[in-house]
Amino acid sequence: MNAEYSILESISDGVFTVDKDFRITYLNRSAEEMILVDREEAIGRFCCEVFRSNLCEGACALRRTLEQGKPIIDLSCFIINNEGRRLPISISTAVLRDRDGNVIGGAETFRNLSDIEELRQEITGGQRLGDFVSHSPSMQKIFSKLKAVAETNTTVLITGETGTGKELLARTIHAHSPRQDKPFVAINCGAFPDTLLESELFGYKKGAFTGADRDKPGRFALAEGGALMLDEIGEISSAMQVRLLRVLQERSYEPLGAVKAVKTNVRIIAATHRNLREMVRDGEFREDLFYRINVIQMEMPPLRERREDIPFLVDSFIRRFNLSMERNVSGISQTALRLLSAYSWPGNIRQLENVIERSMVFCKGALIEPADLPAELTEGMPLPDDNVSPSGAISDAVQQSERQAIHAALEKTGGNRRQAAQLLGIHPTTFYRKLKSLGIALELPDGRRKTRAEKTARKAKLQ
Repeated sequence: MNAEYSILESISDGVFTVDKDFRITYLNRSAEEMILVDREEAIGRFCCEVFRSNLCEGACALRRTLEQGKPIIDLSCFIINNEGRRLPISISTAVLRDRDGNVIGGAETFRNLSDIEELRQEITGGQRLGDFVSHSPSMQKIFSKLKAVAETNTTVLITGETGTGKELLARTIHAHSPRQDKPFVAINCGAFPDTLLESELFGYKKGAFTGADRDKPGRFALAEGGALMLDEIGEISSAMQVRLLRVLQERSYEPLGAVKAVKTNVRIIAATHRNLREMVRDGEFREDLFYRINVIQMEMPPLRERREDIPFLVDSFIRRFNLSMERNVSGISQTALRLLSAYSWPGNIRQLENVIERSMVFCKGALIEPADLPAELTEGMPLPDDNVSPSGAISDAVQQSERQAIHAALEKTGGNRRQAAQLLGIHPTTFYRKLKSLGIALELPDGRRKTRAEKTARKAKLQ
């Protein structure tokens, strides 16, 4: 082993190098331990096959470094290790050159941020399961049953307005289920006419119709052993409802042109923005199919009911678009953030994501300002005037959202601090510390002290 590599074996950060084809040429001990892979198996393979980062598919930092010749420092992302565990990391990349200065590949170091991420989650009072994160009390119902639902094979119906993150919830359920190593396949049922939807779901055999010159597997076949998400299931016709009901009852289907049924083993996760109970009542949706898919129902609240999440979503979108758009926007001004918080968001999280992307296109400074936001968010809306510093630091937004979440929890629990902490999913000690740091403790009456009038009333009641 070269002397340079011997030094790399002793550091705690993961390190790997690749050639110009992105095949791994070296992997240090720390990287082995974090990824849970034997270096002899890893060397020679494409780095995306070993590390499985969320950047691999379209925003590879190492590829960007090799193309532009510029290093990237402390970029946050995550990787999936060989046990399927998601590890938050920060990465730095550099061009690898030989002694003559010729480019021979690239090098990447990465640091495990799991402990820091857990601490951050405790401080902010948020809950996380995989990529599914929320700091809002309105999401407590979802988080309270998410793990239990994920561990079963039961059919799930996810409801909620368009753009609320129903597919992300479905993917999270699958990612933490016993089927996580099998495929997750999603199809938007409202995007296909009946004849095309049937072939998309069930596939067809060669010669089934004109132009069918080969067998084509459907989504049920592609999702075999895993999960199939039937998005916008409320849009399918009555005839397709009958066909789908039979598949769910018999756990088998016939591809178009087939002469015998094919057994299927998939978990069904259905989703819709429509009120299926009303559709059943109006005769637009089969009652038997509704009860077949409505074994467990999970309703995603609209963004206007979880405004505490807006600062964190904005921060996440800015970091992602900084990478894909090669920008360096550091955050959003407090005035612009409060305009986002005051908006009703009919398009929910999807609309917020589009707004941030559009704003970053027009942003000329370090922060997204009100002038960068679309007109529908600023027209006719007075700019908030308060004493919050317009520094644009995300910590200011965090404190604002924390205060809102704590007040909402205290209101729901009638001022009971211990119950409020439980509702927010944080330890009471952390909750009391947060009350003090935000100055909320001074606003609350001391429940252990009774006024003279309260004591007199209590005494009279007991008599």
